[in-house]
Amino acid sequence: MVEIMVIQGRRLTLQDIQCIRHLIQENPSWHRKRLSIELCQFWNWRAANGQLKDMACRNLLLKLERLGHILLPPPLKSANNTVRHRAIQPVLHQKSPIVADLHSLRPIRIAPVQDRGQDELFKTFLSLYHYLGYGGTVGENIKYLAYDRHDHPLACLLFGAAAWKIAPRDAFIGWDAETRTRNLHLLTNNMRFLILPWVRVPHLASHLLAQIAKRIAADWMHKYGHPLYLLETFVERQRFRGTCYQAANWRPVGQTKGRTRNDRYTSIQAPIKEVYLYPLTPDFREVLTS
Repeated sequence: MVEIMVIQGRRLTLQDIQCIRHLIQENPSWHRKRLSIELCQFWNWRAANGQLKDMACRNLLLKLERLGHILLPPPLKSANNTVRHRAIQPVLHQKSPIVADLHSLRPIRIAPVQDRGQDELFKTFLSLYHYLGYGGTVGENIKYLAYDRHDHPLACLLFGAAAWKIAPRDAFIGWDAETRTRNLHLLTNNMRFLILPWVRVPHLASHLLAQIAKRIAADWMHKYGHPLYLLETFVERQRFRGTCYQAANWRPVGQTKGRTRNDRYTSIQAPIKEVYLYPLTPDFREVLTS
């Protein structure tokens, strides 16, 4: 059967779409989550850790509906339900100035966000103090909070899904479209990096980037069951110079073309950004092009 499209990294044929239509027609009582789970099990579509790729499948189904290929059952709850779209309730936090040299704050502790309290604090910081705000996460991601020796929060970082198609990155790796589709999950994007506004510590940002580069592959393997080989980020040059990434040995490889990071079908205007990459292993090209 001839492949007709790739969505969420999965190749879809006309036979696959007909299968989805059949499942919807033969099971009118199934809600969208049930449909997604049944489809994942039918395809044996799993992450490296064995978990069903339920969220990826739900996004795939939504995209197929938007393209006019299927008609999904109505959602159980409105897309505007209060749980999903409620405003983040800020967590009370101390904002006493931290003005010091890096050595006096050590040991600096960097911890993945794991419990609800940490997550609420993380969301509060990004929502209030990052210029892009915080709109939640979809798919594989890791959130980090950094603390000084007295357990005062210093910074937060969010790593999530890599951009679908970035010409300078793909050229740097040596990717064609098929290989990129197969191996994109082996990259992650530093989507947010925030030094809290009351923290003034020279060289802190590059120190945090260097420390996370040493641990993120192991953290990712522990959480998702597959390795990482390359980090990416995008620096809006009208706002920032990318100094901390350069100091942490990230490589500038070119600029975006003024489209959003996941803009695969249209030409949505966005600020031009510098593309920075950080290889996690010496053989990253060999692995990512295999």
